[in-house]
Amino acid sequence: MNVTKGGLALFSANSCTAYTELARKISERLGVEPGKVQVYQEANRGQPELDAVLQKRSHQHPVQHQRDVPTPIFKGLSNEETIVHIQESVRGKDVFIIQTVSKDVNTTIMELLIMIYACKTSCAKNIIGVIPYFPYSKQCKMRKRGSIVSKLLASMMCKAGLTHLITMDLHQKEIQGFFNIPVDNLRASPFLLQYIQEEIPDYRNAVIVAKSPASAKRAQSFAERLRLGIAVIHGEVQDAESDLVDGRHSPPTVKNAAAIHPSLEIPMAIPKEKPPITVVGDVGGRIAIIVDDIIDDVDSFLAAADTLKERGAYKIYVMATHGLLSSDAPRLIEESAIDEVVVTNTIPHEIQKLQCHKIKTVDISMILSEAIRRIHNGESMSYLFRNIGLITSA
Repeated sequence: MNVTKGGLALFSANSCTAYTELARKISERLGVEPGKVQVYQEANRGQPELDAVLQKRSHQHPVQHQRDVPTPIFKGLSNEETIVHIQESVRGKDVFIIQTVSKDVNTTIMELLIMIYACKTSCAKNIIGVIPYFPYSKQCKMRKRGSIVSKLLASMMCKAGLTHLITMDLHQKEIQGFFNIPVDNLRASPFLLQYIQEEIPDYRNAVIVAKSPASAKRAQSFAERLRLGIAVIHGEVQDAESDLVDGRHSPPTVKNAAAIHPSLEIPMAIPKEKPPITVVGDVGGRIAIIVDDIIDDVDSFLAAADTLKERGAYKIYVMATHGLLSSDAPRLIEESAIDEVVVTNTIPHEIQKLQCHKIKTVDISMILSEAIRRIHNGESMSYLFRNIGLITSA
């Protein structure tokens, strides 16, 4: 049943069909047929001719001393370009582009940008991006001589023609300020909270755990809604997002007379020194539920689970919105002290679930489809931030 007014077009910008499952679920909930579009990568036609010329030259002029000649850097490199063909009219329509981030994140971004621009040049009325996991969200602050890549990506999307963004649990809420268009940062926490209440036996004997002080605010939010206690692990090994690499420790830790003008008396920065790992809060004889927004490199989660086991926790769950689960994460989880990892389907992870039976999925297509319906029909979005019916899937 179609629950929207006319003039809506729904597209998936993924070239890989394995990453269009979320778009299919959303279209089914809305009762709207997915738009017809072709998104694919095509090799640059100049590349085969270049390879043929190089091969011909190598036969005509054989190298006498092969060890002195470096291997050409272009050998074996892919030279593919992204092609987008919209196969139906979008003139005067509200176009919603659902883009699920794949492992090849840079290709995903190009597919999205080209799709947005194609809709803009085809006279779409509004172009709304539905990007549940915003790529490069971890690079949202300056790190020494680096750059704020998420700001760059936001500018590229707006320049391409995006007029509205729907996303979920941004790594930092401040990323919304990088856009000069409306941004709706939806929350997955109601779905995860319901999973805890319905799927974790004796959850009243649980404690919500932040694996680092940086995650304490999220853990506090879960704990207050479930009326549970909170514990914080402090003193973990410094990670890539620590304060040591964000530029705030740029002054030298050792006084250098040549670097500072003699007339200036600038207090020297005192380097941080983390204490041994400690758990602030009681987890003995309790169920420990670790909460975070992203689970990718699982080393910090495994270390937290080992620490909680040592402190007496008898069952350990991990709850996260975005389950990237890169590399050998499924194997490490399978062999770890973690009993269950619960993530949403903002990113497909069916392959990882085949490798590890501990990974469970919560479906968030309902809230995304409702957001699309409300934006298209000009209704208020505040309801989605207060209350919404929940549906989960294992």
